[in-house]
Order: sequence, then C-alpha cells, then structure tokens
Amino acid sequence: MEASQAQEPRTSMNRTAKTTVVIFFIFMLLHQTDKLLIGPLQTDIMKTFNMTYTQWGFINSGALIVGTLLYPVWGWLSDKYNRGKLLAAASFIWGSTTWLSALAPFFHSPARFSDFLITRSSTGIDDSSYPGMYSLISDLFSPKLRGKVYGILQLTQPIGYLIGMVIALMFTTALGGWEHVFFLTGSLGIILAFFIFFFVKDVPRGSGEEELQGVSGQSYKFNWKSLSEIFKKKSLWMVYLQGFAGVFPWQVITYYIFSYLETERGYDGTTTLLIMGPAILLMAAGYPVGGWLGDKLFKKTKRGRLIASEIGIILGMVGLFIAMKVPNAQTLVFAIFMCIAAFFMPFASPNIISTMYDVTLPEVRSSSQSIESLIETAGSCSAPILAGLLADATSVGNAITVICTSAWGLCVLFMIGAIIFIPKDIESLHRQLEARAEAAKVTE
Repeated sequence: MEASQAQEPRTSMNRTAKTTVVIFFIFMLLHQTDKLLIGPLQTDIMKTFNMTYTQWGFINSGALIVGTLLYPVWGWLSDKYNRGKLLAAASFIWGSTTWLSALAPFFHSPARFSDFLITRSSTGIDDSSYPGMYSLISDLFSPKLRGKVYGILQLTQPIGYLIGMVIALMFTTALGGWEHVFFLTGSLGIILAFFIFFFVKDVPRGSGEEELQGVSGQSYKFNWKSLSEIFKKKSLWMVYLQGFAGVFPWQVITYYIFSYLETERGYDGTTTLLIMGPAILLMAAGYPVGGWLGDKLFKKTKRGRLIASEIGIILGMVGLFIAMKVPNAQTLVFAIFMCIAAFFMPFASPNIISTMYDVTLPEVRSSSQSIESLIETAGSCSAPILAGLLADATSVGNAITVICTSAWGLCVLFMIGAIIFIPKDIESLHRQLEARAEAAKVTE
C-alpha cells in the first residue's frame, strides 16, 4: 500500500494534503473549543460542585496527567499504524468522554466533586493523539513549508478558545447550563470521527523529505534503534527542557485568566469579552506569523526557527508582566499589553514542532513529539494545582504573574542552548536521508 502511494503524482499528493489539512483544521478547532471551554465556564462549574481554587486545580491537572501518561502510547501507535484511523478513534473518545463530564452532576444529589474529577480526567485520553497528526502533515509537506502549515493548524487553539468564550459568556444560559454546552461539543466529536475515518488517508513516512523525492518502494516504520538516536540530539534536549517550562504559562492563563478578570479586576462579561476577544484574535494571528517568520529565517540560517521562537518568548513575557502591573482602572492600557503578549506568545509553537522534525527520522517523529509532550505535561500538569495553591494563599493575579514570568525566563535560557546545537543536528539528519536515498537507488 505505501509503495503505491509513494508513486502518486504530485497533483494527487496536493489534493491529499489539502483535504487532510482542512479536516485536521476542523477537528482541531472543535476539539480545542471543547477542551478550552472549561476556562470560561469555571465560575458555573465551581458553583455546581462547590469547589475551592485548589480543587479546581486538581480538575484541570487530572486531564493533563492522563494525557501525559498516554503520550508514549499514542506516539508509538502513530509511528506503527494508520494515523488516519487512530485520529478517528481519538475524535470518538473525545466526544464520549465529554458526554460523561456533562452527566457528572446527575450521578449523585448533591453533585459530587469526585464524579467530575474522574469524568473530566478521562477527557485527557485523546489529548495526546496530536503527534500522529503533526507527523502525518510532515509527510505531506516539505520542511520549507511546515512552519506555515503548523501555524495555520494552530490557529484553531485561540479561535477555539474565542468560540468557547463566546458560548460560555453569551449562550450558556440559553442552552440550559454548562452541561448542555458539553453535550453539544461532545456530539460534534463523535460525528467528526466518521469523517476522519473515511476521508483522511495515511501516506508513506518520509514522503515530504527532499532527499527521498522520487525514491519509490520505500517504507520506513517505527524501530527502537531510530528512536534511540533522538536522545543523542543535544538540540532536542534543549527543546524538551524549554517545553517543560514553556507550558506552565499556557496552563495557568487558560484556566485562571477569566476568574482573575472577574474577581480581582472586577470586569463584567462584556468588558471581559472586549479585552479577551481582540487578544485571542491577535494570538490566532501569532501562530501563522510565527510559523512564517520561522520558515523565512530558516532559509537564511538553520537557527532561524529557534530565533523566531526566542523573539516570541521574550516579547510575550514582557507584555504579560507589564499588563499584570497595570492598575485596574486603566482598562485600555491593560488590554493593549495583553494583546501584545497574546500576539507573541504562540511564535514558538509551530517552530518547535518543525524543529523536532528537522532533526528526527520520519519513522519516529510521532514518538519524538510524544516524548516532548510527555516532558511538557509532566511538569505543566502540576501548574493548575500550583497556581490554585498560590491563588488561595495570595491572589490569582500574583499566581499568574509569578508562574508565567519564571517559566518564560527559563525558556529563554534553554532556547539559547537549542540555537547553539541545532545546525549540527540538522546536518546529521540530512546525511542519514541522503544515505537512504543512495541505498534505495542501488537496490533499484
């Protein structure tokens, strides 16, 4: 099957790529909307189960822990089996577990915190399936285009967040409560699973590499030797460490910013929407702009993607720090600096994924990203709990400021290390791919 696919004409590959990107964009948009809805719905859910901030931290950390434990499983499966079918299964699991979360308040009367903790934690099962999707994209596009494609796909996170915010702030009551919102998004996940199953086609691993263009009949699948080589890449270790620290701010902001705006800044729903709406739209723009900048700089230097990432980290950190120090009465100034932070925060994301694929062999890319994601969430799964404890002891605003600026400061240092080591690791991969191409020509 893979040999025949490798010889498909470029127009067919283009159609396959376009179809796959469109479906993945819809999948990620709906999945991110469902996943991130819990932030804007925080106040309603906490009231339903009579939670403290610390308990709220456990709710969000539970799903992260489950996802963390399953990253190696999803990564191994995605490097070994049909990625389209696996992502269809992930979509079905997403819909089913979201339904269980919506049913949790009805298990007992009064509603129990433990019921929601268990059901919400189960929603993390499918969250670790993304590496298979990103590795499939790497086989559909050349390295020079991947940053932009990943940036386009990652638009779905802020747009999904914005859609979730609008639904939570404006339509929750009309839909009959937060439970019915989850019933709706869960149903969409189940429906989408069937579209992915029938319309997303897998392609041979390595199809997007320039060195392997025109090499037919080659099939590269997961093997432990190839996986072991990723641990020899110094740049990857720096990227992994950066990821460990870098997700802390995202988790804290996602799960606590709405409570902060409501309880400590005293903003009503309309003011919150007017602040967060533009910020999220600018965040959405930051993904493709960051990917575009990374691709542009990558053509000039192999360090280009990481330089673009470093720019985003520094400017995002500075913007958020200033915003959190702005007095409550200066709403417009606060909104401006939040928008600045939001625009630069996602610059690193598409470039980090592309960088991992710039230095790893095609047959272990899902596993490589799964390891990175495992390291990320192993640390960040404690972020909501840590923020909850700090918020209860001091304030939500202080928790956001301290955790975000500290984590991003570490990211700056780790990124410098990655920038130093990346050229050597990229050259090493190209030598391996060229050797494979030569060996394939000899066998032909």
